[in-house]
This record gives sequence, C-alpha cells and structure tokens, in this order.
Amino acid sequence: MRSDRARHRGWLFLGAVCLLYLLVAWWFPSFGEAGIARFRRMVVELAPIFLLVFLFLWMTELFTGVTGRLAAMTGHGSGLRGWIVAIGAGVLSHGPIYPWYPLLKNMREQGMRPALAAAFLYARSIKLPWLPLMAFYFGTTYMVVLTLLILLFSVFHGWLVERIVGER
Repeated sequence: MRSDRARHRGWLFLGAVCLLYLLVAWWFPSFGEAGIARFRRMVVELAPIFLLVFLFLWMTELFTGVTGRLAAMTGHGSGLRGWIVAIGAGVLSHGPIYPWYPLLKNMREQGMRPALAAAFLYARSIKLPWLPLMAFYFGTTYMVVLTLLILLFSVFHGWLVERIVGER
C-alpha cells in the first residue's frame, strides 16, 4: 500500500507540470499553442491504444477467476488432460513472460504440478504468428519438425523439473 506521502507527491508533481505549462503558455503564447496542439494529436493517436490496453486488462481480470479451475485441471493426478491444457496454454500465450509468473505462482499455490508449469513455460517458445514466416524461410518440414520437437521436449522438460523439484 502506498503511503499518503507518496500519493501526495504524485499530485504535487502533476500540479507543478500543469503550472509550468501555464507559465510557458503565458510567456510564449505561440510555443504554448504548439504544445497544446501536439498534446491533442498525441491523445488522438494514443486513445485507441489505451482502449486496447484497458480491454486486455479487463479480460485478464475476467480470467483471473478461472485460475482455480485451471489449477484443478493441472493439479496432481490431472493426467493427459493436464498436459494438454498446460502445453496448449503455453502455445497460445503471447507477450512478455514476466506477467505469467504471478499467475503460475498462484496456480502452483492452488495445486498445479511443477511439471505442467515447466511445460507451459517451455511451450511458450512456439510462436503461432511466426510459424508461416518460418515455413517460408526454412520450409514446412523444418517448421513442423521443430514445432513437434518443442512440444515433445516441453513434456520431457516438465518431467525433468518435477523429478528435480521432487514433488509427486
């Protein structure tokens, strides 16, 4: 939780920046008008991106309630279905990896097997949008073989991690 002092500092900084803009606009009106016009253009350009980010945040918030069910599907004794869910989710996941760590930690606390968490992380190396490009440059055979090997080694990697961690 942020302290009251830290919260006030943010508002003070915002107020200081607004005051600085007002002073510049008062002393140099043409410079101030150009700054405001640039700000308007920037808002128009960034508004769709912000809407998309808020949409993704909303969707993430919706799916965080699903972690309990996913943890049950990938828990101890989940069998083949757990492997399919973990590897499939790994293949479908995109973006940077660091947002996935808290989700996996939460799922591990709810009973997810370490093997399936490792398989999820390993299967993330398959990037669906890049498969056509890889097939174009290296050939379809190479792309298919590499993808199958990544899937196979995600299972091996998960099995190995579970043996090293020692959880059954």
